[in-house]
Amino acid sequence: MNFRFEKAAMADAQTLARVSERAFNSDVNYGAPKAKGGPYGYNDDRFQTRLMVTAEYYKIVVDDPLRPGGRIVGGIIFRPVAYQHYELIRIFVDPPYQRQGAGAQAMAFMESQHPEVKTWSLGTPKWNTRTPAFYTQCGYVQVGFDKDGILFEKRINENLSTD
Repeated sequence: MNFRFEKAAMADAQTLARVSERAFNSDVNYGAPKAKGGPYGYNDDRFQTRLMVTAEYYKIVVDDPLRPGGRIVGGIIFRPVAYQHYELIRIFVDPPYQRQGAGAQAMAFMESQHPEVKTWSLGTPKWNTRTPAFYTQCGYVQVGFDKDGILFEKRINENLSTD
């Protein structure tokens, strides 16, 4: 399935909050300690708009003949943390669209937006039985732990040949 990535707009906040809510609530199937819940602000329209202002926030869209402009099926949010170092804040995909390539395509899209970045980092909850394998598949390596989860990094090789 082909997904496209468009800058999220304030008008998308409510839809993104609902998609995020469904995505994070489905984590109960992957080790979440409770049936409903997610990271701070995951289901709050206002928090979605705050992220649009403070970070790079893209909606994941798939064509839908019933919706002009397509259907929003997820989001990816990232920001700089230091020179040539960016952090993935959050990625989420609506459950009916999971395991169809949206996440991997979103990660590749994110990295393509900043070819100057040499280090990408992210964290994922310790209890999540799904995301560590996904991030490893995307080229990330586990580098440690913090109080809430597992830390991953992807370092971009600076010595790429141009032959």
